[in-house]
Amino acid sequence: MIESQQLLQPLNYIPADIYFAQDYELLAQGFIPAPSYSYIAGGSGRDQTLAANQAAFSKYPVVPRILRDLIQGNAQISLLGKNYSHPIFLAPVAYQKLAHPQGELDTTRAADATDTCMISSTLSSYSLEEIAKVGAADKWFQLYFQFSREATLDLLKRAESSGYKAIVVTIDTTIRSPSLGALRAQFQMPADCVAVNIQTYEQVTAKHIQHGQSRIFQGVMQEAPTWADLEWLLTQTKLPIFVKGVLHPEDAEKIKSMGCAGIIVSNHGGRSLDGAPASIDCLREIRTAVGNNYPVLFDSGIRSGLDIFKAIALGADAVLIGRLQVYALAVAGALGVAHMLKLLREELELTMAQAGCATIADIRKFNLRTA
Repeated sequence: MIESQQLLQPLNYIPADIYFAQDYELLAQGFIPAPSYSYIAGGSGRDQTLAANQAAFSKYPVVPRILRDLIQGNAQISLLGKNYSHPIFLAPVAYQKLAHPQGELDTTRAADATDTCMISSTLSSYSLEEIAKVGAADKWFQLYFQFSREATLDLLKRAESSGYKAIVVTIDTTIRSPSLGALRAQFQMPADCVAVNIQTYEQVTAKHIQHGQSRIFQGVMQEAPTWADLEWLLTQTKLPIFVKGVLHPEDAEKIKSMGCAGIIVSNHGGRSLDGAPASIDCLREIRTAVGNNYPVLFDSGIRSGLDIFKAIALGADAVLIGRLQVYALAVAGALGVAHMLKLLREELELTMAQAGCATIADIRKFNLRTA
């Protein structure tokens, strides 16, 4: 039986005991119902990959360099011809009303206040149009292929007309095992937490499976997107398309050859195949496969500016922050998310200074070895 939980209300100030960005993770447990926290914090299956994502960063120590002239240092990047003041993006995270009544709207306000590019999820609690109207900072739209190309195309055109600057196609979670922790916590999506972007589209129910057929292969996977669907999508828009969920260098090479704008190395924060390698361990090989000038973004497991430094040193142009944004949102709404982003940026700049790197380009040249 799940015990009752006395929840704290979101704060309108920054708690005094937040010293590092990751502090929001522990504090958030007092602001989110236990079953919802289990769902947010969990991965898939027995959470092996979830644990591996964070543990793997410790294999890459950063050796300090001394007596460097860093007075002109900065964390700026240029991506797709756009300049950003830092390489930290907000990953697409679904159902943010689980953490705060204002959900994605408050996250967008924080992104706007910190010059951060936010990637809005297909499964957001507020519509992509509502999110687009908040602030002036760049926004990208994360797209899940729908059960019909008509519905997928409608989402795409809505994103275009709302002013989103790029499309992020997530391809690694067509099917997954739910987190054992969320199952044991008896998590159920609250009635007021709905994926409003797709609620008017027809949802295909489970197909009839004949005797002897697999409910996986002949069932769920009948609707899974293929390379042909990605090729089709590329013909439907002039917006740059990033493919999220890439872990194998051969897949990365194929995506590049098709004309996609870039890739996002990710195992969905441990929410796809449980037992997949940590994303950070795949990064260097993928960067080698696609070359130095092809946009490669990274997510999964980042909890600090030191982690961001390591991801960039291993080949990332920018990183995506997932769970930390939700934890900060739960604690203090837009103010919390903005503060979390500020802390991450300062943690990154501190690491840069101690490692003797004045720019993001310097980090890319940094010789990051395995311990």
